[in-house]
Amino acid sequence: MELWMIACMILTWIFIHRLSQRYKKGPKTWPLVGAAIEQLINFDRMHDWLVEYLSESKTVVVPMPFTTYTYIADPANVEHVLKTNFANYPKGEVYHSYMEVLLGDGIFNADGELWRKQRKTASFEFASKNLRDFSTTVFREYSLKLSAILSEASFHNQEVDMQDLLMRMTLDSICKVGFGVEIGTLAPNLPDNHFAQSFDNANIIVTLRFIDPLWKIKKFLNVGREALLDKCIKIIDDFTYSVIRRRKAEIVEARESGRKNMIKHDILSRFIELSEDMESNSTDKNLRDVVLNFVIAGRDTTATTLSWATYMIMTHADVAEKLYLELKTLEKEQAKEENVSLVQCDTEDSESFNQRVTQFAGLLNYDSLGRLYYLHAVITETLRLYPAVPQDPKGILKDDVLPDGTKVRAGGMVTYVPYSMGRMEYNWGPDAASFKPERWLKDGFFQNASPFKFTAFQAGPRICLGKDSAYLQMKMALAILCRFYKFSLVPGHPVKYRMMTILSMAHGLKLTIARRS
Repeated sequence: MELWMIACMILTWIFIHRLSQRYKKGPKTWPLVGAAIEQLINFDRMHDWLVEYLSESKTVVVPMPFTTYTYIADPANVEHVLKTNFANYPKGEVYHSYMEVLLGDGIFNADGELWRKQRKTASFEFASKNLRDFSTTVFREYSLKLSAILSEASFHNQEVDMQDLLMRMTLDSICKVGFGVEIGTLAPNLPDNHFAQSFDNANIIVTLRFIDPLWKIKKFLNVGREALLDKCIKIIDDFTYSVIRRRKAEIVEARESGRKNMIKHDILSRFIELSEDMESNSTDKNLRDVVLNFVIAGRDTTATTLSWATYMIMTHADVAEKLYLELKTLEKEQAKEENVSLVQCDTEDSESFNQRVTQFAGLLNYDSLGRLYYLHAVITETLRLYPAVPQDPKGILKDDVLPDGTKVRAGGMVTYVPYSMGRMEYNWGPDAASFKPERWLKDGFFQNASPFKFTAFQAGPRICLGKDSAYLQMKMALAILCRFYKFSLVPGHPVKYRMMTILSMAHGLKLTIARRS
């Protein structure tokens, strides 16, 4: 009898709960498990699943077993979270615990005073002309290395995985800018690299913690992915600390020999100098965290955006042609301005072709790239539809009410969703789903949108410090690639995203290549 009454009470509870859900917008929820069932079913297409709900309602509440996620796509709500009430929406302890093993207490994993100090220092460094000039040289160097590989592939009619090549290029580039070292993953034979492999694996494993409620148990027992993570972190740390010790020794030697001009301009060298100048208690661990944060932020995000941009350009012939014409025009104008005679380019002769590519790359600098407004619009339009970070969750310190009246509770999470925001007609108009770089141009010049509407680089106090550097590298690479190559997707190759923190392509980007004169 008692069992029968308990069963009736449970069924009544479920019935009342389901009845209360009938007129609510958002996914189906159930007692105890919340919306976990529907979310699990749609996990591989989570970003598009959210697009469907956020197109019906600008705010979607998704209860889960241990917390509640509030997803927002309205710029007014985003501004409230990222700026107006910024202090109430930190990264939070949950995020910090997931990422600490890789990011430590670096700028992308810190809150409060620790974050503010790093932000202030990093902001000063990113404004440095020395770092900008050094980065420009590095980005040009590795874009040419990539071009040489593509040139060979086109000559031998070989297929390439463009995403893999771009990941190698950006990792090599950011390690040169961050550490001042050459790790060589983009060498012609595309060698394996223990640091690169460990970095990739660690990045994937810490990301999977967000959907694995048992990761702490696995970590305690040292089994499965968590056991592999320990091995990866050891390789990463051994490499990083060895570079730090070597760089410190080089700086001491340069000072003692009176050759201060020999000190490098990479981020690590600058932070070592700054920590000494400020007589801070900065340790090798602090330096390790600083550099790895910049590596993780500047590698995957840039390569992913370049991959989607390449795909968008080659699937929109009109965009590819406009871009090619802009680059040809710049080449002629810049050559005339610098009094350079352009060498003849024979697409059948590798030597003359590569010579012309190198000459063109030499014409590309911070100022000349800044005049490529259509290229800038192409990259920005790619980021609108395929943001490198498709979702960004924030913790909630205190109960709050969003501008649209939605109540959020302390301990929950608020997530603004750049992937959905770029596809919302209420944000971008009836052509929101179309790839249209022209939407960013007015009288031929690039026009920015509100960072609370175009959120690919976040907004407010945490707006991305590396935004200009990212654009610089992406424009350098795409200018060379789109000026001298045409890309075609390998027939039957699937292009879809993988459910990770970064919007990478699940199966890479398999292409064939043709040269352009």
